[in-house]
Amino acid sequence: MNVKILLLAGPRCHAFRVGLYRLTNSPCRVCRNSRAYATQDLPGRLPTSSRKQVTVTNDDGRVHWKELTVKEKVARTTQQTFNFGIILTGLVMTGGCAYFLYTEIISTDSKTVQFNRAVDRIRSDSRVKEALGSDHKIRAFGEPTWNRWARARPIASNRYKDSQGTEHFMMHFNAEGSSRRGIVNLHTFKAPGKAEWEYKFLALDVKGQPRIYLENSDFTPRKDTSRVNFLGMQLRK
Repeated sequence: MNVKILLLAGPRCHAFRVGLYRLTNSPCRVCRNSRAYATQDLPGRLPTSSRKQVTVTNDDGRVHWKELTVKEKVARTTQQTFNFGIILTGLVMTGGCAYFLYTEIISTDSKTVQFNRAVDRIRSDSRVKEALGSDHKIRAFGEPTWNRWARARPIASNRYKDSQGTEHFMMHFNAEGSSRRGIVNLHTFKAPGKAEWEYKFLALDVKGQPRIYLENSDFTPRKDTSRVNFLGMQLRK
């Protein structure tokens, strides 16, 4: 006990007490480095222990792929595959709608274009106005249906190609005026290499009246071959 007192009272007492104070009140370099390493992380990244687990429903892509666990990688792959499937389905449906609109409404080969062209011809013909009545605009529509509320009535049509490659289109629909109703029949064809449809015939049938032909390519006036023209005189064979 006396020895310890003498050491503290010696000439190096002050230096010893300062060193002892620094040793007991300041953490060691290893402890400070370990704490700094435990708390420091790269900018923009969340520590794995503190971030929320990534699932199919909450993945927003913020967590880097290398930081994901195997389960979280499966969840992200599933989510991205599902999103890609939705986008692909939307593209297919958009393309299908565009194809349907072109083939059924816009294209010259569509049923709608053929119908509208025939209706315009009928409404502008004076013989049709006289047969159906011209007190108001002539109405054209398709086949009658059981649903009286249905506005779009189906139009009967048929398309085929013959052995020579000529396309044929046939259609019939109803036309109604102020006094009568009739049935319109049309037959158009398109030869190979041609872009436009030509009428074979376009006719209106009204009950009790003769058929009205607006177009009829089968009717061609025949020349009288029984007479011969000689020096301005008609000679019979």
